Amino acid sequence: MSVSKVLVANRGEIALRVIRSLKEMGIRSAAIYSEADTSCLHKKLADEVHLIGPSPAAKSYLNAAAIVALAQEIGADAIHPGYGFLAENAEFAEMCTQAGVAFIGPTPENMRLAGDKLAARQTVEDAGVPVVPGSDRGLLSLDDAIEACGAIGYPLMLKASAGGGGRGMRILYEEQDLKEEFVMAAAEARAAFGDPTLYVEKYILHPRHIEVQILSDGQGNAVHLFERNCSVQRRHQKLIEEAPSPDLDPQVRHAIHASAVKIAQAIEYQNAGTVEFLLDGDNQFYFMELNARIQVEHPVTEMITGHDLIKAQLSIAMGQGIGFEQDAIHQHGHAIECRINAEDPEMGFVPSPGLVEHYRAPGGFGVRFDTLLYSGYEIPIYYDSLLGKLIAWGPSRLDAIGTMDRALKELHIAPLKTTTPFLLNVIRHDDFINGTYDLDLVSSILGAMDDEEDDL
Repeated sequence: MSVSKVLVANRGEIALRVIRSLKEMGIRSAAIYSEADTSCLHKKLADEVHLIGPSPAAKSYLNAAAIVALAQEIGADAIHPGYGFLAENAEFAEMCTQAGVAFIGPTPENMRLAGDKLAARQTVEDAGVPVVPGSDRGLLSLDDAIEACGAIGYPLMLKASAGGGGRGMRILYEEQDLKEEFVMAAAEARAAFGDPTLYVEKYILHPRHIEVQILSDGQGNAVHLFERNCSVQRRHQKLIEEAPSPDLDPQVRHAIHASAVKIAQAIEYQNAGTVEFLLDGDNQFYFMELNARIQVEHPVTEMITGHDLIKAQLSIAMGQGIGFEQDAIHQHGHAIECRINAEDPEMGFVPSPGLVEHYRAPGGFGVRFDTLLYSGYEIPIYYDSLLGKLIAWGPSRLDAIGTMDRALKELHIAPLKTTTPFLLNVIRHDDFINGTYDLDLVSSILGAMDDEEDDL
C-alpha cells in the first residue's frame, strides 16, 4: 500500500513525534487541533492543519466520526492515532478501514483482546506464559467477589476487566477491604470504560514492572526490542522509565523477551505493542497486560536500539513488514526517560496549567526532549498534564543518570510548577542509583518527605 498523506489524530508531543518521522519519510502530514489548541506546536509543524472541534476532548480528539470524515475529505491514506484518545479504540480502527483509510496500529481484534483483561489472561496462559494467580471469570457482584477472593487468598489486587491506567484498581488486604471498595471500584470502572466488570489477582509484594517492546507484522513475524523498567510510579501512573532494566537476571531477561514474542505470535499481533510483566522477589515473572499501541515511553527503546518505532509502525501498516530481523536489533548503552508534568508535587501533584513565560530546553550530548513547549505557550486545562519527555542516554547506566541529573537541572519552565524537582529527588535516591528499586519506591520517598515536614 502506498501512503502519501497521514492524518495525525492526536495532539501534543506525540503528534509532533509522528509528524517528524513522516517528514523524514517524505510523507505529507495533516494535523488536527481543537479550539483550545489554536497555538499548539504540532499545528505549526504539520504540512496542513484542520480544526476538529471545541476544546473538550469528547468533542474534538475523541470525535471518531469527525476525524474519519476529515481523513476522507482531505484524501489522507492513513490515520496515526498516537497514544491515548482513540489509539486503542477498536470501533475507531474499524471505522477507518470501512472508510478506506488505513489505521496505523493493531487490528481491532488485537485491541479487543488486549482490552479484555480476562480474555487476555486466558490466551496468554494457553500460550504457556505464566500469569498472576487470580479469578478466571468476571466479578459482577460482591458475593461473587467474596467467594473468589476467599479461594485465592489475600492480599489481592482488584482490577477493571475492560481497562487499565489504575482506574478501578484497589489493593485488598482482607475481606473488609473488599466490602468497602467493591462498589466504588465497579462504579469507577463503569464510568471509565462503560463496563463495571472486575476481577482479582494475587497482590505481589515489592514487585518490579518490566515491559517488552514488540513489533509484529500479523503474519507470524515478531521481534522484541529488549525491555524497559517502569517501576517508578505514583498511583499506577509511570513517572520514570529506563532501558535496559537494571539488576535483572540474564536468564530471566531472555525468558521475558521470548515470552513477549510468543504472545505476539499466538494472537497474530500486528504493528507496535508492549507486553507488560510483574517480577517478584524470587525472579518469577508474570504476564500483566498487553498495550495495543505505541507507548509513551518508547523513546528509551529507540535510544538504545537506534530504531525509529514510528517508522516501523508505518512500514508494517504499508505492508512492507517490520523492516529488520531480530538479529539486526542490538542494544547500545542505557537510556532513562522522565515524564515532565505540569503538576505541583508540594501540593499533592495538583495540575498547574497556565502561560509558559520562560522556557529553556536542556541540551548537550545524550539528551533528547520530546515536548510541546515553547515560550509564550498557554497550557490548556482540558487535557493531561504531560509537558514533555526528557530522555538521557549514556554508555553506562551511571552515565545516563548523570546526564539526566544535569538535564533536569538545566530545564527551565516558569512560572509553572512541574514535577522536575521531584524527579531529581527520585534519581538521586540510593535505591534508584543502585538499580534495586521496585514499585514501592515513590511511596517510600513521599512518605519520607511527609515525615520531614512533620518534624519541622
